[in-house]
Amino acid sequence: MAVETKYVVVRKGEEKMTFANKKDADAWDKMLDMADAFTDWLQQHQPELGEAQAEALGLLLAEQKDAVQHILRTSKLPDIVKEDEVEAAPEASAETEAPAPEKKVRAVKAA
Repeated sequence: MAVETKYVVVRKGEEKMTFANKKDADAWDKMLDMADAFTDWLQQHQPELGEAQAEALGLLLAEQKDAVQHILRTSKLPDIVKEDEVEAAPEASAETEAPAPEKKVRAVKAA
């Protein structure tokens, strides 16, 4: 008979996720804490925003914290997000699909 240790993240009496190791469970719990903080902040500053919408946005911001931090530091999208958007948009224009070096050459010729 095997013995398994499971780590369960519980929020408001509800099991949210089960993990095989404590490190992953703690990371998930920390992300949920951050999502709760974002949700509370959104509801304070945008009271017309519904509770479900505020929770969804709070969770998204917490899940994408690295991208959010990059945007706050640089005021630009992270390269990973830009690449994902290009791949997700198959109907993009020919200029968008052109390789980066060609774009630089075009910009120099236009100037």
